[in-house]
Parts: sequence; structure tokens; C-alpha cells
Amino acid sequence: MEDHFDKLRVMGRRFVVTRKRFTLMPAISLAALSLMVTVPALSSMHLYAATAQRYAVVTVQPGDTLWSIAATHTNSSGDVQETIDRISATNHLQASTILPGERLRIPQ
Repeated sequence: MEDHFDKLRVMGRRFVVTRKRFTLMPAISLAALSLMVTVPALSSMHLYAATAQRYAVVTVQPGDTLWSIAATHTNSSGDVQETIDRISATNHLQASTILPGERLRIPQ
């Protein structure tokens, strides 16, 4: 009858059961090896904070449309529709309807 941890030996007429010792050395070695690989990799990483988004705040005047406001805040080589999309996303607009007196944040 042999088990992974038990060995049965016959000594004279007596049976002696010996057990293998469980050691922590393999676990400690594995942990040390893991640290030796992980620590240099983590220390070489550089974390950068995102730059703060800048906004211009515009108060909607009578007769203003989202297109007209976006057109005045789009550079000459830019796309007005992209500016409208950014304004809509920033201000959580569901439709293109804006009302006089409304304050809109325009991403710069």
C-alpha cells in the first residue's frame, strides 16, 4: 500500500510509516522568481495623466443654431460636423435643438 506521501517499510516484523516532508522552498523560489521578473517590468512603466480638457462657454443667443456656433469655433481646416459631434457629446445633447439662454461648453 503506497501513497504519494506515505511509504510503508518493513523493519524486522514491524511496519514503519514514513512521510515525506512538505517544504515551502519550491513556493518561495517561485515567488522570488516571479518578483525578479515583475518588479523590473513595473518599474520601467511610465504613467501619464491625461491633459485637462479646456472649454469655452457660450451662451446661446436668439437665432443661434448648433451649426452656427460650431462654425465659429471650427478652425479653417477643421470639419464643422466633427465640432458639432464634440459639442453634443460634451453637453449631453440628444437633439440639435438649443434654446436661447442655454450655456454650452465648447471643447477647445
